[in-house]
Amino acid sequence: MAGTNAHFYRTAEGTGLPHDPFNAIVGPRPIGWISSHSQEGVRNLAPYSFFNGFNYHPPIIGFSSIGWKDTVANIEATGNFVWNLATRDLAERMNRTAATLPADQDEFETSGLTPVPATIVSSAMVLESPVNFECKLAQLIQLTTAAGGALDTWLVLGEVVAVHIEPDHLVDGVYDTAGPRPILRSGGPANYFEIGPEALFAMPRPS
Repeated sequence: MAGTNAHFYRTAEGTGLPHDPFNAIVGPRPIGWISSHSQEGVRNLAPYSFFNGFNYHPPIIGFSSIGWKDTVANIEATGNFVWNLATRDLAERMNRTAATLPADQDEFETSGLTPVPATIVSSAMVLESPVNFECKLAQLIQLTTAAGGALDTWLVLGEVVAVHIEPDHLVDGVYDTAGPRPILRSGGPANYFEIGPEALFAMPRPS
């Protein structure tokens, strides 16, 4: 338990540790594996480790990009994107899409993944991914510090307008979270976790 013996630091003054623990503490985190395209039609596919869901009805998901990257520029220009579930089977190919490439290169091609048309939005989906969310841009927000200083970090919020789920992961109509063996991002330059059924426990909410 934290107390008088806790390691304490003021974030502006450094951690006093060999590595900043923030990413390891706030984790593991779902991966925002985002496909988009430029106005010229060049496809883009990239993973973001700051990702989550923020609303039920309508469903809204969001990811944060540190720096104005191709994904953010594409979404601002086209108003849409697709989130694709990253799984253990797709981990190596997902990791290839994290490489920094020129804006005119297609990460679907460099990673060996298959783009397929979405139903509503114009961005492509990853065929090999068992779950895809088609999203329309809801808000694009530049983050600021507590003092109001602008950061080179951009929060993208998208309304999920269509969902695709591989039928094998619906058990009696209920989505099996662990079935696809999703992967999640942790701390350090290379740490991930895999979710399997052995991690499940139930805890009903108090009335």
